[in-house]
Amino acid sequence: MEKILVDSGAVFALLCRDDHNHPAAVAGLRKMQRQRALPVLTNYILAETHTLLAARLGPDAARLWVRSNIWPMEQAVAVDEKRAMEILLSGRGGDCTIVDAISFAVMERLDMDTAFTFDINFANYGFKIVGTV
Repeated sequence: MEKILVDSGAVFALLCRDDHNHPAAVAGLRKMQRQRALPVLTNYILAETHTLLAARLGPDAARLWVRSNIWPMEQAVAVDEKRAMEILLSGRGGDCTIVDAISFAVMERLDMDTAFTFDINFANYGFKIVGTV
C-alpha cells in the first residue's frame, strides 16, 4: 500500500469548507481512497496542524481533530532532523519551513514520493503532489 504524506494545509482545506482549496482537497482525498493509498502524518505535521486549526478555527476544533485523527503518524527521528537542517540550510527546499524540511527528510527515509499538499515547495523539491498547487 502506497503511503502519502498529508501536509497541514491539506488537512485544513479538508476541514474548512470556506477554504479556497476545499474542493481540491476533497477531490484529492477521494483520489487517494480510490488508489487505496494510506495517508500519513509526521509528529511535526500533527503539531503544525493543531496550531493552524487552533489559530483559525479555535482550540476546541484543534482538540477535536487530534482526538478523532485516524491517520497513522510517522515519528521524525534524529536523522530526519539532521537531514532537514541540511535541506533547509542548503536552500534546496526553496522557501520551505522547518516542518516542510522534516517532511522531505521523512519522505526520503521512507522512500515516499507523493504528498497531499497545496505547498509548491514539495513539487519544487521533486515530490509528486495530490491536490492542486
